[in-house]
Amino acid sequence: MEPSRQRNDPPHPGLSFTEVSFGYRRGSTLYEGLSLDLPVGRTVLLGPNGAGKSTLLELASGGLAPRSGRIALEGGQSSQSALRRHVALMPQRVRPLAGLTVVEQVTYSGWLAGRSVEEAADAARSSLARVGLSALAQRRPTKISGGELRRVGLAQVLASGHHHILLDEPTAGLDPEQQHAYRAILSGLPEDLCLLVSTHDINDVAEIYDHIIVLARGSVQFTGSVQDFLTLGDPGSHHPAESAYLNLVNRSRQ
Repeated sequence: MEPSRQRNDPPHPGLSFTEVSFGYRRGSTLYEGLSLDLPVGRTVLLGPNGAGKSTLLELASGGLAPRSGRIALEGGQSSQSALRRHVALMPQRVRPLAGLTVVEQVTYSGWLAGRSVEEAADAARSSLARVGLSALAQRRPTKISGGELRRVGLAQVLASGHHHILLDEPTAGLDPEQQHAYRAILSGLPEDLCLLVSTHDINDVAEIYDHIIVLARGSVQFTGSVQDFLTLGDPGSHHPAESAYLNLVNRSRQ
């Protein structure tokens, strides 16, 4: 059995932003000179509404192009087309594809990612099993619950076979039981993925993630290990992760 990567192992860069600047309109700037390394492993991206979390994921997946700076994979590839080929993004809203079954929708995603039809079909079945939806493979995605559709979205990005997986607010709108089930799935994903999850859900960050990034006011307020993040909370706090996050966000507003 292959030994698992320990949480205190030094992180290896999986995706890097170097002096990246971006704005949606001329004269407006969301990021100015943003730099960060996204290591292999499970990373959570925290930040208030409007901090630019979704935009960062769009940039990392090649959906948007920076005004300046460089976004590069670990092998040095930095073109927008390279990011699109190697990074899979699950958006906040997973769209059910009319006329397809669940397994066909997931297979289609694998095929769009460059796999053969046979490889995509195998990957779809494997991915649906991983997210606990094998029993719904022949159902229409328009006929399943919102929580189940979120898991279909996760199966779609896993079926791509890409090493870099980005999830945008995957537990938003889910009830507590669905959130718990989704977090359990994330905890069971292979540790050699470069996984980045944008979320407002601070629960269980220490149990799920290896690395934390806090984004506020268009800049990185913290990037580092979970252990280092927790030391930023108030001494004696019963909710150290929440305390650390609030301290960082409040500091950014000063």
